This record gives sequence, structure tokens and C-alpha cells, in this order.
Amino acid sequence: MAQSSSTPSKVWVPDLGNGTYKNPVLYADYSDPDVVRVGDDFYLTSSSFNAVPGLQILHSKDLVNWTIIGAVFQEQPPLARYRDVQHGNGVWAPAIRYHNKEFYIYYPDPDLGIFVTKAKNPAGPWSAPVCVKEAKGWIDPCPLWDKDGKAYLVHGFAGSRAGIKTILAVSSMSPDGQRLIGPDALVFDGHAAHPTLEGPKFYQRHGYYYIFAPAGGVPTGWQLVLRSKNVYGPYEEKIVMDQGKTPINGPHQGAWVDTDTGEDWFLHFQDQGPYGRVVHLQPMSWKNDWPVIGEDPDGDGKGQPVLTYRKPRVRAKAQPLATPATSDEFSTNQLGLQWQWHANPQDYWAYLNGPQGYLRLYSVALPEGFKNYWQVPNLLLQKLPAEAFTATTKLTFNSRIEGEKVGLLIMGLDYAYLSLSNQGGKLQLSQTVCADADKGKPETTSAPVEMPAAQAKQPIYLRVAVKAGAKCQFSYSFDGQRFQPLGTEFQAREGKWIGAKVGLFCSRTARFNDSGNADIDWFRIE
Repeated sequence: MAQSSSTPSKVWVPDLGNGTYKNPVLYADYSDPDVVRVGDDFYLTSSSFNAVPGLQILHSKDLVNWTIIGAVFQEQPPLARYRDVQHGNGVWAPAIRYHNKEFYIYYPDPDLGIFVTKAKNPAGPWSAPVCVKEAKGWIDPCPLWDKDGKAYLVHGFAGSRAGIKTILAVSSMSPDGQRLIGPDALVFDGHAAHPTLEGPKFYQRHGYYYIFAPAGGVPTGWQLVLRSKNVYGPYEEKIVMDQGKTPINGPHQGAWVDTDTGEDWFLHFQDQGPYGRVVHLQPMSWKNDWPVIGEDPDGDGKGQPVLTYRKPRVRAKAQPLATPATSDEFSTNQLGLQWQWHANPQDYWAYLNGPQGYLRLYSVALPEGFKNYWQVPNLLLQKLPAEAFTATTKLTFNSRIEGEKVGLLIMGLDYAYLSLSNQGGKLQLSQTVCADADKGKPETTSAPVEMPAAQAKQPIYLRVAVKAGAKCQFSYSFDGQRFQPLGTEFQAREGKWIGAKVGLFCSRTARFNDSGNADIDWFRIE
């Protein structure tokens, strides 16, 4: 059975089962999270960059137990542009809002502009994205519909594209949210005290306009809040959360959300290097019309993160334990929602045979000018799900020609994989490592182990064990019981703006008019 909301993770469950939770509530790379509540349901989305399906949507009833329910698009527009791997490009920090009985997501493509997509049902379908502003370097948009019916959009600037950063701007927007109609007004400059000011979120409360925005950089920064009685400022400023005396570095960028019982909470990320930007949940209170996020031991109005805390009080009845899916038995005709391709997929990359219970990956020719797998689009990957875990897959390799290869992969700026490949008509197992893959460096491969002839058409089990610090050891087995290590321990590294990922690929070196394949029986995280 494919993992569903009724099958919690075997490696990280934030709900402690006694009315409390532990952080992170999402131990996975849901970078730049934003959340909205509608009734007693919470919906979360996050940056997806070049991975598709893009803009995954998560759902919760209590802000602690989350499941993936869908994604905004199966292919990222413009389709031709994102057919090629675009590390670090694509969907940056999005905002999700509910207005006039519809869900809206605004997201930036830092090279193309600001886009909006809408849906009646957050699980989809979502409308084709509309460009509300064509611009290079406009990022991190968030809308606000005012009580008088007027609409606004706040955004930041990407220094890499716009040549300037650390400033925030507000634009007037058409009431339907489909286009900007007024000039762009700069409302805050953070250069004096708040470097790398970005990721703004727009709110209203008690006659104030609030902009919540992270500053100080991803690994080390703090949460800034700005407030004004006028949408265009001038804005007062206050740091409302930083690391304090905790081990939680750079706690910032996220979403203020309230519950149906009137409590306030804040979800934010923490950069954990190879594990990506994991999501924490903080209690939030108000003091003199300023938010205080986390716990405030000295009462100065600046909070610090909590490691454990009581769960939010909500009207919904107690929720079963739930976590985003990881394992997949491939027993339906749909890939699990945890999987993402490295670029817009082609129909012939994979075939899901639910009744037979396997995923068939066809060997895809490596791209022209191939240097390493950083350039390869048909990588089927998911986020790392915890600090320590084991990923095992059972597969059968049906190779047709020399140079075909199937592998279990840990992907990032450095990557490593354990593969089964066809060399001279014989199947070989080996570990391959690539350091500085993003710089086009070549791979190095361990001395291969030849598969016994009697084993060639039999299933094989490939495994990677990840321990604290993202140190990875690959191993293989012919019976699923006794595993033989292969290769040296590999230190995982993050990707471009994302954490490392784990998953599968099937490739070939030859241009040929047909393809071998690998049948993946299951993929399990334990």
C-alpha cells in the first residue's frame, strides 16, 4: 500500500502524542513556507525552484500533523525553458491567500516576473499562472486585500538579478489580483540595520498594516516586523524573534496564522545545510500591537524559538498522527505526491503499473555535452525526511544495451549514487561520487562488483543509510536481508537554494531507437 495520511513517517513524527509537539514540525526542505487558514483547515506552500510537480500544497488541521494533498503545476511554465534543468531558478518564495472564496498563490520567477494562480480547491486544479508584472529581480510577492476593496502587493528584490536588494516595495493591484495598476513605491530600506531584507508577508490588524520580513541572511538572520497606519508607510521596525540562547540558527521567514480558537502562531524555516530549510512552529502573542514570536524569557518583546511546546488549540477533534509521505509501494497509477522530477518531465520517462505494483523507469539518453548528473532532467527525487534514516529500493534491471544504468542517488552540489550498469553485456555494481557537480566536475567511480550471472534477472536491493550530519553509506543485497556496503562514506551537500535529495534515475550513454528499463517494486524510508 502506498503511504497515505494514515501511515506516519517511521523516521520523524513531530506530534508527541501527549498534547505537545517537537520542532521541526516539517523535518524536510519546505523552504520559504507560507500558510493560510480557511475555516478549520490550514494550507501550506513553499518554494519549489526547478522541481516539478511545483508548488506542493500541504494540509493540516492543527499546524503539527501535515500531509501533501497536491501541487499547483505538473509542468512549470514556460514549458520549453523548464524542460532543461534550471538549478536555483523557477519558483522562489510564494504567498498563499484566500479571497472571495478562492485560493490565490503569488510566486516570483526571478528571471521573468511575478505570477498568480487561483483555485477553488487547494488540492487542485489550479489555473494557468498569469504574469501580474513582467520584471527581472522582483521576488517574494505577497498580496493584501484592504477592507475598502483596494488591493496591494508587497515584494522584495533579488540582488543577483536586480542589482540591488534589502529594500521592500508596495504596488497597487487590481481588485481581482490579476495585474498591478499603480507605481511601485519603496516603503522600507534595510541597509542600515537589516541586510538581506526579503521574503515580506503582508497583514492587517487593529488599524495597522504589518509587513513581516526576514533579515540578516538565511543561516544567521532574524525576524523583522514593520508596521504603519498607512499602506505606503512610513513603517516602524522591530525585531520580534532571533536565535537567542537556542540552537535554532536563523529563525525567520514564514507565516503568521491564527486558529479558529483565536490563538496566534508562526511557522518559519531553519537552514540545516544538507537537510535544507526545515519548518518550525512557534507560539505568538501580541504586546503593544507588536508580535512576540516564540518564548520571551526576559520580557523584552523579542522571542526565541521553542524546541517543544503544547499543540495549538483548535476546534477540530484530535487529529491522527500525520506526516508528508515518503515511502512508495507504487501500487496505484499515480506517483506519490512526495516525488518531484528535476525538470519538466517527458511522458516516456516512466510508466506506473499500479495493478502489478511497480514503477518502470526507462533509460533516457544523457544530454549532449554530458559532464555529470547535475545536468540530467530525469532524476526522480524527494526531500530528505529526517536527520537519520535509511532509504531502500527493490528493483529489477532489464537492460537492452551497453551503457544503461539504474541508480539510487543522493543529489546536491556534491552527489553520490549506487548503480547497476550494463558494461560489455555484464551487470556491474559500483558507487560513483561527484564533488562540485555544479561546476561541471567529472565523476569518480569505485572498483565495480560484477553481478553473478544467476542473479542478472533477479531483483536487487539498493540502500543508502544516512546518519546525523548527512553522512551516507551505500550498500546492496540480493535477498533483502544481508546488505554488503559498497564504496566509502559520502558527505551529502545541499543543492542550489535547496537541501540534498534522495531518489532514483535510469539513463543510458548510447543514442539508440529503443530503451531498456528498471522496474522499481518499492521505495521505503525507515
